[in-house]
Amino acid sequence: MRKILLAYGIFPTMVLFLVLLTGSGCSAEVQLDKIELPAGFSIDIYADDLPGARSMALSPAGVLYVGTRTEGRVYAVEDRDGDHRAEKKFVLAEDLNMPNGVAFRDGALYVAEVSRVLRYPEIEKNLNNPGKPEVINDQFPDDRLHGWKFIAFGPDGLLYVPVGAPCNICNPQDPYAAILRMKADGSGLEIYARGVRNTVGFDWHPVTGELWFTDNGRDMMGDDKPPDELNRAPEKGLHFGYPFWHGGDVVDPEYGDKKPKDSFIQPVLKMDAHVAALGMRFYTGSMFPKSYQGRIFIAQHGSWNRTIPIGYRVMAVELDGNKVLKSEVFAGGWLQGMKAWGRPVDVLVMPDGALLVSDDKAGLVYRIYYVEP
Repeated sequence: MRKILLAYGIFPTMVLFLVLLTGSGCSAEVQLDKIELPAGFSIDIYADDLPGARSMALSPAGVLYVGTRTEGRVYAVEDRDGDHRAEKKFVLAEDLNMPNGVAFRDGALYVAEVSRVLRYPEIEKNLNNPGKPEVINDQFPDDRLHGWKFIAFGPDGLLYVPVGAPCNICNPQDPYAAILRMKADGSGLEIYARGVRNTVGFDWHPVTGELWFTDNGRDMMGDDKPPDELNRAPEKGLHFGYPFWHGGDVVDPEYGDKKPKDSFIQPVLKMDAHVAALGMRFYTGSMFPKSYQGRIFIAQHGSWNRTIPIGYRVMAVELDGNKVLKSEVFAGGWLQGMKAWGRPVDVLVMPDGALLVSDDKAGLVYRIYYVEP
């Protein structure tokens, strides 16, 4: 698959480039020349034939692990020749229960299913045959609605695991609608934050070490409310409003009279309603222009509960301390009219500073990079 260069943000005059993915369980046509990026940025395909590609984790050795939600598979891909295109793929597991989340630590791969977290020790010595994983914790609920999990290790060495609300709107008890954390061996499970309807992406501030996370707003309140959220959780024990208040100031018609608004933490950023903000990462690389340092990239998976679709893009959020200066579209074009050919899920900063973006509709991972004009 040849590269399409979008240098300087100008589309080349060329015949529309369409690649029909075959054998990947998806019929999406990859239209890289439709992707709009700021001047100087380009996009390629880093890895393809990854049906349902969702959350990503990178090992120090450069192996990229990719979870899925609908295929029950976990993949590992490698760019062994350094050409920024993964040519080696391993299927590490099959028939798992929505293994969306992946994390890597001390030589082991951690995989989050709906109700349990698995560990594959010394995974990179056994990519061809990982064997049976260890079950380090199987105490999570088995609800499939909002049951897929993004997982990551924090700077405290603990593994953070969310449990979404098992509904569109309800008032569930612990451990639902929360972010939990535990030790790497699965012990010491505790709730870190409550009132979180469904987070599928979080990261820690590269300077302060504070947790930031996206959260999906409830449905069935109209096209334009409530907003999706970007939140900051600097300490344990905070509550972020669900199901009583949404986006900080949208009262829930069923539960809003039960708790005052000032009982909850306000979001740092209110995004558009129904964009399905998922994966997020702070940009810590050196490839992009200096103005991008410390920005947050957010993958917006796209809407279903909206008359006119919205999302299907990657946003860039500029901060001044803990205050948002601006939020703008960084990469768009997966949505064409009323139809989307791709759906961004997760983002990941590579050691060279390039940004990877997973797409569970097209079944692949993109690489966005910058070339000095």
